[in-house]
Amino acid sequence: MRRHVALSVLVVGGMLGAASCRSGQSLTNAGVDRRPTPTTVTTLPGETTVPPTTQPRKLDTLPPCDVKALDAATSSGPVNITFWHGLSNELGRELERLTAAYNSSQNKVKVNLEFQGGYEQTIDKYLQSSTANRPDMVQMPEYMVQQMIDTKSLVPTQACAESAGYDTSPFLPQALGAYATQGVQWSMPFNMSIPVLYFLKPRFTAAGLDPENPPRSLDDLLAAGKQLVSSGASTYSISLDSDFDGGGGWYVEQWLAKEGEFYANNENGRSAPATKVLYDGPAGVKLLSYLQSLVTEGGGVYVGDNASGQDTLFKLADPTKPASMTIATSAALGPVLSILGGGVIPGITNADVGVGFMPGPRNGQGALVGGASLYIVDGKGGEKAAAAWDYITFLESAASQSQWASATGYIPVRQDALELDPIKSLYVTDPRFKVAYDQLISSAPGPTSQGPVIGPLKQVRRATASAVAEVLTGGDVQTALTKAAQAANDLIANYNAQNP
Repeated sequence: MRRHVALSVLVVGGMLGAASCRSGQSLTNAGVDRRPTPTTVTTLPGETTVPPTTQPRKLDTLPPCDVKALDAATSSGPVNITFWHGLSNELGRELERLTAAYNSSQNKVKVNLEFQGGYEQTIDKYLQSSTANRPDMVQMPEYMVQQMIDTKSLVPTQACAESAGYDTSPFLPQALGAYATQGVQWSMPFNMSIPVLYFLKPRFTAAGLDPENPPRSLDDLLAAGKQLVSSGASTYSISLDSDFDGGGGWYVEQWLAKEGEFYANNENGRSAPATKVLYDGPAGVKLLSYLQSLVTEGGGVYVGDNASGQDTLFKLADPTKPASMTIATSAALGPVLSILGGGVIPGITNADVGVGFMPGPRNGQGALVGGASLYIVDGKGGEKAAAAWDYITFLESAASQSQWASATGYIPVRQDALELDPIKSLYVTDPRFKVAYDQLISSAPGPTSQGPVIGPLKQVRRATASAVAEVLTGGDVQTALTKAAQAANDLIANYNAQNP
């Protein structure tokens, strides 16, 4: 269907291609301030104080972090560290600006950025490298948590935080919780995004729908879809896909979390290693039946696997058979508005775009964190770990997060960033950028609000995506889910056997 969309593919593809759950685009450039002085340590998300025990904490069995090692090592010059990342285009340039600001703000550490070509290239290179050839610090996507733990190559960021007396209380618990499991904070969240609803306000108005109150529940989404089509406002109501990192995989995890259901056993693999998925049960059947009804009854259109991350958005601009809604990452908002502001798409302006919560159970409240986090690599020496931690605290500061979120469209990982410009002003002047933040903080507390931690999660998502594709093309829901769950369980069993 991409061939039927009257767009400049080179322009739009270049800008939107990076805007999956793993990316976005920079809109503004500005300096950043040095991070505030850290204070006290808080417990991990969901933890409570427990009586003393003779059993050691898991953290105490892992590589330590002594932040004072940096002071001892810098008498002869700055400590040089290498940071591998997968951020391209404006994202990469904004990271370069932040890093340059850090390097010039102090003389203890010099960070050398090394772009690896994308997340997949970063993952492959890291897993295939020896300790000597690995970086001092690495950015990894959210689906890599368990696999990174199993490499046994990490200095947990919690060890550094405790050594420094670092205050995590301003951080969103959802942000920290995504990368905490087995009682350990393994990495620090950095670029964070979630799925949201994109819709075209003029078509809502033409259909007699209120563009200021987009559908929040799946029932409302179905009803709005019927009205959009029956009124003639658009040919299709919503464009749907089966991308493993979108509608076919990641979104299934989101919808189950909104329902308060686990995606995998052992509390999504967070209380003990997951051994099987649970989405082939009643909750999963109900969810995928809803998705199927969006196509069979609600005027939705299936655009395929959407591997480029663009096809669902392109469908809203189809000049002959358009849709009026889609679900996509919040990180796409900046690029979408930039493209429309440039007049690339006739008849649609950036003011026409509405943003709402991703519809789902519980009126769409809550979301699982997407994006990527920052890991410190073990085996490089205490001064390197301490230097990496110092750089991380700069990137995580309220000032840096305000700048980063404003420039990229990502969600700030800490609430006090919203008190500072430029993100403070952006959220006031264009509230569409704040929708994702509001949706994320509406997550109900509890273990189901933290995503699955599964070693082969990427491959499991692909198995799930095959079920979604089958269902959206008319297949039997239970049969598709049963088959996908068996494939996923085989992947998990094989992984667990290789990583006891």
